[in-house]
Amino acid sequence: MAAVARVLCSKKAPRFHGLFSYQIVRNYWNKDWKPGPYPQTAEEREAAAKKYGLLPREYQPYPDDGMGYGDYPKLPINSADSRDPYHPWDMPDMKKNYGELMHSNANIYGEDRYDASSTVHPPEWKQWTAFFVVVGGFTLAYHWLDDKKMFRPVMVKDLPNDGRKHYTFEPAS
Repeated sequence: MAAVARVLCSKKAPRFHGLFSYQIVRNYWNKDWKPGPYPQTAEEREAAAKKYGLLPREYQPYPDDGMGYGDYPKLPINSADSRDPYHPWDMPDMKKNYGELMHSNANIYGEDRYDASSTVHPPEWKQWTAFFVVVGGFTLAYHWLDDKKMFRPVMVKDLPNDGRKHYTFEPAS
């Protein structure tokens, strides 16, 4: 692909120069998006808090357990479903404002995904009770009706060769 772009960006094809030069650098990675190393000292913690726009007392980084979060702040889980739908968001499809910090697992907590703030309406013991009542009811009905004969009630087939008269052309008397 790079060879094709090089040929088309040469002097032989000057009209495509701007288009393909933009195409080449479209995957630019901003070094500011990557979290820095885990803060070890109080000064590093204050610098990281300032970098993310938080007060030093509010800043709490993820633990340094090898997951690669670095100095990224540990934010509370705030699902998009639990946010105000009538607020004039900068990005309404994500319910997010420009420059707002995102949770490290923000892709899980979108409107079309998991809502961490929702509660299960019936308690868990009621759900298990309903499950066992339904499954137990079907099991009892199966065992109770297992020895009962169940068939379609049908009559013997009327076959023409069994020696009986099945029809007559005589007038009814």
